Amino acid sequence: MKRTATAHWEGDLKAGKGNLSTQSTVLSKSQYSFNTRFAEGIGTNPEELLAAAHAGCFTMAVSMILGQAGFTASSLDTEAAVTLEGLAITGVHLTITGKVPNISKEQFAEITKTAEKNCLISKVLSIPISSEAILL
Repeated sequence: MKRTATAHWEGDLKAGKGNLSTQSTVLSKSQYSFNTRFAEGIGTNPEELLAAAHAGCFTMAVSMILGQAGFTASSLDTEAAVTLEGLAITGVHLTITGKVPNISKEQFAEITKTAEKNCLISKVLSIPISSEAILL
């Protein structure tokens, strides 16, 4: 299986603009620019997309590991915070809030730590990754 995305750019770095599209068409010529990456503006940026990919991958990994342990989540909500310092991505912090019947806080925390290390996006990143588990 291969997944694809495309980027188009016009102009110089600061005044230029571009768009991103994905094979699934969920992103279809979605705007990105210097301002949406390093300041504020309407549009996306690579770091935000990395955060979305990591949050999605991690949450699915937690769901899988919960299932392997005999648990089914009522809900799982994850925020991935990608830290950009200068021109370097220096870390990702994952905060997951879950409603999981019949699980202890310790079991939930252990499962999320396993997912933190083993989700596919975590495995390809060579930066510090941390996580926090909140069981409701």
